[in-house]
Amino acid sequence: MDQKKLDRINELAHKSKAAGLTEAEKAEQTELRNEYRASVTGNLLAQLENTYIVGPDGKKRKIGHGGKKS
Repeated sequence: MDQKKLDRINELAHKSKAAGLTEAEKAEQTELRNEYRASVTGNLLAQLENTYIVGPDGKKRKIGHGGKKS
């Protein structure tokens, strides 16, 4: 997510507290927040897919994201 969208999320949050939002702004805020959540979740899952725990015996065990194992 680019900085311009993050700035817009913050701008809408400040405006919401100060004066309230129009219905169009509320919809935009919801859309931007959902996009932000998806971005954070995707980044976290990608990081977990590349994370390993090294046990006392020196063996590496992949963490993964906790989904179903095949």
